Amino acid sequence: MEHVRDVSRLPKAHLHLHFTGSMRPTTLLELADKYGVHLPDALTSGEPPRLRATDERGWFRFQRLYDIARSCLRTPDDIRRLVREAAEEDLKDGSGWLEIQVDPTSYAPMLGGLIPALEIILDAVESASRETGLGIRVLVAANRMKHPLDARTLARLAVRHADRGIVGFGLSNDERRGMARDFDRAFAIAREGGLLAAPHGGELSGPASVRDCLDDLRASRIGHGVRAAEDPRLLRKLAERQVTCEVCPASNVALGVYEKPEDVPLRTLYDAGVPMALGADDPLLFGSRLAAQYEFARRHHDFTDTELAELARQSVRGSAAPAPVRDGLLAGIDDWLKEEPTGG
Repeated sequence: MEHVRDVSRLPKAHLHLHFTGSMRPTTLLELADKYGVHLPDALTSGEPPRLRATDERGWFRFQRLYDIARSCLRTPDDIRRLVREAAEEDLKDGSGWLEIQVDPTSYAPMLGGLIPALEIILDAVESASRETGLGIRVLVAANRMKHPLDARTLARLAVRHADRGIVGFGLSNDERRGMARDFDRAFAIAREGGLLAAPHGGELSGPASVRDCLDDLRASRIGHGVRAAEDPRLLRKLAERQVTCEVCPASNVALGVYEKPEDVPLRTLYDAGVPMALGADDPLLFGSRLAAQYEFARRHHDFTDTELAELARQSVRGSAAPAPVRDGLLAGIDDWLKEEPTGG
């Protein structure tokens, strides 16, 4: 039997987790029952839904499931519960820092408007951090399916609330729609306000979408970014600039970006010197949380414990965590490597 260390004990930062997608399946069932929301079989079977988002019909189905789950979050108590439980799950997986991603416009209709929704979310994050001891911050994400002016409004709102725990600005949804440059002003507003730029790119679209994020939005992190592996020059650029890619391997396979776990280019990115922060993306829909992504790298790509520790360090370095938190996590990673391996 192979002797390895427990990856749930490996200190790490979690930089790619979507808000509704962080929900426990049991919580979704309880909230749906409470509000009389009919859930499709894909959300009640106990197994992750079969999704393939590489065509428009598949992406629409993914979004529909996400929207149905989000409709079960209707009160401040629901929001507080979601964030607290996400923090508890992260702590079980060894996370010492969480940056959770949210588009508050999606929750505004249920929570009294855009500003009240954001303030309720920030209050929930502050409470969960205090109650669990996990450092939690927020990355506000615009929706690239909406007008770029909406993104500017969100960027200004995010900057205005930066002192409440917002550390970054993102751009999510189907990257095959719209051009990154259409959102350049929103990202300029965010950067000028001290927020890091972390748009999605290089998941459903190829290397060009990663280049656009770098050149047009001046990204300091890329949500996903795995398709950069198809362009050696782009890999060198990411490595030279030390732009962290928030790689979500289980999600990549579940959505059909790659056919098999072995196809996800973790080793290509790692060997090229591109920093990575493994993330769970949407555990509600993909069925695995943070520690499982490290197990994925070990099982399917033969990452050693030393290499897994380096991945954890890269997640910490790519985070917006303050220096004392970073130093503590990095020291904890070194301590993990000093532990005696156990049966795998």
